[in-house]
Amino acid sequence: MADAKVIPFDDDRSRGSAVQRPPRRRSGGSRRKGEPVVVREVQPLPARTIPQDDVPVTREEPAAVEKPQENGWDRRIAGGLAFLRRRLTGEYEVDDFGYDQELTDQVLMSMLRPLYEKYFRVEVKGIENIPSEGGALIVANHSGTLPLDGLMMQVAVHDNHPDGRHLRLLAADLVFMLPVVNELARKAGHTLACAEDAERLLERGELVGVMPEGFKGIGKPFSERYKLQRFGRGGFVSTALRQGTPIIPCSIVGAEEIYPMIGNSKTLARLLGFPYFPITPTFPWLGPLGGVPLPTKWTIQFGEPILTDGYPPEAAEDPMLMFNLTDQVREQIQHTLYKLLVQRRSVFF
Repeated sequence: MADAKVIPFDDDRSRGSAVQRPPRRRSGGSRRKGEPVVVREVQPLPARTIPQDDVPVTREEPAAVEKPQENGWDRRIAGGLAFLRRRLTGEYEVDDFGYDQELTDQVLMSMLRPLYEKYFRVEVKGIENIPSEGGALIVANHSGTLPLDGLMMQVAVHDNHPDGRHLRLLAADLVFMLPVVNELARKAGHTLACAEDAERLLERGELVGVMPEGFKGIGKPFSERYKLQRFGRGGFVSTALRQGTPIIPCSIVGAEEIYPMIGNSKTLARLLGFPYFPITPTFPWLGPLGGVPLPTKWTIQFGEPILTDGYPPEAAEDPMLMFNLTDQVREQIQHTLYKLLVQRRSVFF
């Protein structure tokens, strides 16, 4: 302790005895009795000037409030129970065509969506050509032995249009003669393919879908795939001219190969009252298993609209104009089909 220097607490030199600082405890031991209190002289560090911009600012963040996480299954179950309650109590709306929008959105579209997304893997192009509001007539090619192309087109509009529009399909009278199918078609918004129903829907600002080839297109042999049949007498053009609504051509690739129709039993068709009785590589040879469609890759493209609001009201009675517009729509669909077929890598991929 000989090298230590005693530093007084103050500078009062007149006092006889210096007031000493309380001792600092040593780690691991205690001060011995009678030992003088000493403090080592410490040299102060040079002052450091900190720029104002470098001064760290400490902000107290508010304590995070933990929100209870909502259970997705709970919401689904609650929604399902509410849906069933409305069904049982009759608290749902159906229009004069029998269209049930709630049932279509929550049940029918959910049933078709796995087929649309996972099985056919439908790719949609040109959805921006469908107007966000107001009536429009979507005209598409028809194929596939069974009318799955119309259903897939309905899902394409429902799931991809930014404004969530619904497509109302015009169907053949055979659809509304079949049990169960009739009720489901009405609930999904389908109606009879006639000018009166189409005009009523367009007046309401609905999207209306029509496939002018009819049974000639859906029941054509596989050797004539992607070759458009006659578009009737152009009744859909007359309807669009009367309402002044645009015509949107739609081309569907992939439906032709789901049931390759290699034959047609006309005798069975007459007995059953069908327009044709298809024979495919799997049906009727494999029984019910032959009714499973092949998992082809689909593409649905909506073309640029053909405007009709610039024509006078009497234009709907002009047969030459109707013929020209019908041919224009048909040629645009056919040209797009060829273009999509060239771009397609494979039937299944």
